[in-house]
This record gives sequence, C-alpha cells and structure tokens, in this order.
Amino acid sequence: MKRYGAVIGVRPEAIEEYKKFHSAVWPEVLDMIRNCNIRNYSIFLKDDLLFGYWEYHGTDFQRTWRRWRLIPRRRSGGKSWNRCNVRLNPAPPANGAASMDEVFHLD
Repeated sequence: MKRYGAVIGVRPEAIEEYKKFHSAVWPEVLDMIRNCNIRNYSIFLKDDLLFGYWEYHGTDFQRTWRRWRLIPRRRSGGKSWNRCNVRLNPAPPANGAASMDEVFHLD
C-alpha cells in the first residue's frame, strides 16, 4: 500500500458547486474508485485549496490513473470540476493537482 496526497485550487465562487457535486457522487464513480484499488480516499477543503488523500493498494498506479481518467461518468463530471478548479501544476498528466511527497507518517 502506498499513500498519496495532492492539492489543487478551487475557485471561491465554485466552492458550493464543488461541495454539492461531492455530496452525491455517482455510484459508478465510487465503484470505479474501489475497482482501481483506491481506499481511504478523502478530500479536504481549506479556504480555496482542496487536499486529497488516498491509499493505493495496487501495483501500477500510473496504469490505474490512466484507467481512472477513461471512465465516462468521471469525464462528464470532470467538465464540472474543470470549471471549479484552479490548476497548480501545469505539467501533464496531472489534472492540475500538485502531487505531494510524504515526509512523516504515524500508524
């Protein structure tokens, strides 16, 4: 298992839309997350920043990430997210989120 963290900006005027979208995530998206070996997935909001944390229980995260991005419902939801998000990382293949290095962990 490997832990991941990422941060992305959110437009202040889109925070309520983002919260509403995530209050009723499509079952297909939740199933896809589980099928991609992602567990313990959380998104936190602080002011205009979103912090995501998840644990990956697979063996090839890059392959999993490519599969994740092909899910039709996720892509259609992504159009909404793109209106909400402020890219912090312009380099592909990231979705604009800046990945983070783990510097401490306590079990």
